[in-house]
Amino acid sequence: MVGAGIVGAAVAFRLAGAGAAVTVLEADAPASGATGASFGWIGAGGTVPPAAAALHARALPAHRRLAADLPGAAAHWSGFASGSLAWGTGAEPSATTAAAPDARWVDAEGARSVEPRLRTPPGRALHTPSDGFVDATALTHALLDGLRRCGGEVRCGEPVLAVDEGDVGDVGDVGVRVTTAAARYAADAVVLAAGTGTADLCATLGVPLPVTGSPATLLTYPGTAPGLLAGVLSGPGLEVRPAAGGRLLATGDDPAAARDALVAAVRGADGVGLPSARVGVRPMPAGGTPLVGPLPGHPRVVVAVVHSGVTLAPAVAEGVVRELVDGVEAPELRGCRP
Repeated sequence: MVGAGIVGAAVAFRLAGAGAAVTVLEADAPASGATGASFGWIGAGGTVPPAAAALHARALPAHRRLAADLPGAAAHWSGFASGSLAWGTGAEPSATTAAAPDARWVDAEGARSVEPRLRTPPGRALHTPSDGFVDATALTHALLDGLRRCGGEVRCGEPVLAVDEGDVGDVGDVGVRVTTAAARYAADAVVLAAGTGTADLCATLGVPLPVTGSPATLLTYPGTAPGLLAGVLSGPGLEVRPAAGGRLLATGDDPAAARDALVAAVRGADGVGLPSARVGVRPMPAGGTPLVGPLPGHPRVVVAVVHSGVTLAPAVAEGVVRELVDGVEAPELRGCRP
């Protein structure tokens, strides 16, 4: 496994749980890339490429199965009591969006019942009780701890330089060689879940992968606002949720503008100071459809590049395990091939 973000950690954990011997190679530290800057909103709605609809449909059930199977995972989950409340253009269904089965439109009174501290509840908002949110960094570390309990290894500070297929054993066994600055590893297969770096690794095999990077900024307000919000709040210029320790997390490129939007929308937010900011680069497959499966011409090299990784990681992991360990095609991945 190359990459110790949430996608790589989820796939590695599920592979080890299925009996595979797994070594994770990470250039930096776990969750140091896009995962560490993730807002962590998980839901079945939003923009869904048609080819990935079956994968997205498995997202929430897969997260719940993971919470049941991974010791301590449930501690990093929250939000299902109130879900999400969204309004504005982005909440309206379109040809490229889908709504969760339990999503419902509410009026101003309904919006206030979901989020009592709203100053001026919108007259029309989409409430999705099944939505949740997760501490993506903490969950990634929990997954890697689970991997270690299953006998797997995590080796950080070992950037992968190249991947190639060929003879890897003394008797000419065909497999994969993974080269780092420190060592060369032989394996039956390799999963590339290195975010935007996956394209560079595929290039060493002579295969272009249509992945670009998109910056995302996570804003963290200090822990001074316990109980201010019940769940995810998404409106014009505003995307914010509660986090552990009375903190609030938000997205936005301008910390001052994000704070102003929060204060204007929520009673009691006046005392919240300017948030700190962390920028991550999200891998964005061309067209938005996740890329999961064997690299063309290289059946032992599997790529796993998705957006949103936090939402889809457990479902991707389940599909990859069925294909690599059980040798059975995962139907939800058919539309997501590289």
